[in-house]
Amino acid sequence: MSVRELVVLGTASQVPTRHRNHNGYLLRWDGEGLLFDPGEGTQRQMLRAGVAAHDLNRLCVTHFHGDHSLGLAGVIQRINLDRVPHEITAHYPRSGKRFFDRLRYATAYRETVGLTEVPVSADGVVAATPSYTLEARKLSHPVESYGYRLVEPDGRRMLPERLAAQGIKGPDVGRIQREGVLDGVALEDVSEVRRGQRFAFVMDTRLCDGVHALAEGCDMLVIESTFLHEDEHLAVEHGHLTALQAGRVARDAGVRHLVLTHFSQRYNDRGGPTGTGAGVADEFEREARVAGFDGELTVAADLMRVPLPRRGAGAG
Repeated sequence: MSVRELVVLGTASQVPTRHRNHNGYLLRWDGEGLLFDPGEGTQRQMLRAGVAAHDLNRLCVTHFHGDHSLGLAGVIQRINLDRVPHEITAHYPRSGKRFFDRLRYATAYRETVGLTEVPVSADGVVAATPSYTLEARKLSHPVESYGYRLVEPDGRRMLPERLAAQGIKGPDVGRIQREGVLDGVALEDVSEVRRGQRFAFVMDTRLCDGVHALAEGCDMLVIESTFLHEDEHLAVEHGHLTALQAGRVARDAGVRHLVLTHFSQRYNDRGGPTGTGAGVADEFEREARVAGFDGELTVAADLMRVPLPRRGAGAG
């Protein structure tokens, strides 16, 4: 059975806390695993989450700040130690190649697995497979940063009542799917377009065109919400988003499931600096709702698993 889910390995911005590890996010997409922004401690978090090196196919780094990349050294060495039987592809901003090289060869080890580097230097498609297309969009941060967007090709949903009306059943259903026409009946006559699912990963950035382009029409948007609205001046200064801004982005983009993450250490589990006494998760969720987002919403916590939404009317 195919699995499409987000495994949250860490949610802390800048420094880990007692309850939050540095960033790390694994997207399970059918038989593939895309690991986004492995910060320090990701290898241990993978162990705790039941994620093996064999589950990884792509490493996707948004930018080279430590909380998003220091875990690369351990993850890459673990891939080689475990002799992963397939090639691994790494995407990262081309301007940070010197950092990637230092992390890849931080210490001595035996390379046993092919690791193909496909750096990102402009907006556009960075990988195309039969299962999905992976795109990148430039973001606005003090260092060069890119967000990623995964798009499944559109398919077709067969309509049983139309098949029955045309007398098509059994092996003929597969035949018309393969050939596009059967005894004068076109595939379009007995099916409808099923829009492919869409996933976006948006980390350290101010509001910019890239944020909106990545989020547009997504079934799941994983987005940083480092600050609460009362600290918006800090977000602007340091190149980040607030929960209110993230909620507005998701609302305007028609996102089905919003996942907030990358929380500043200034907010703790006893509540933020607002003094409301509410838990930090409650405060971030409240702001996203105030922004007008009414879809499914998750405030990420370490080791959480978040399934992609089931296909419905909104997904084609």
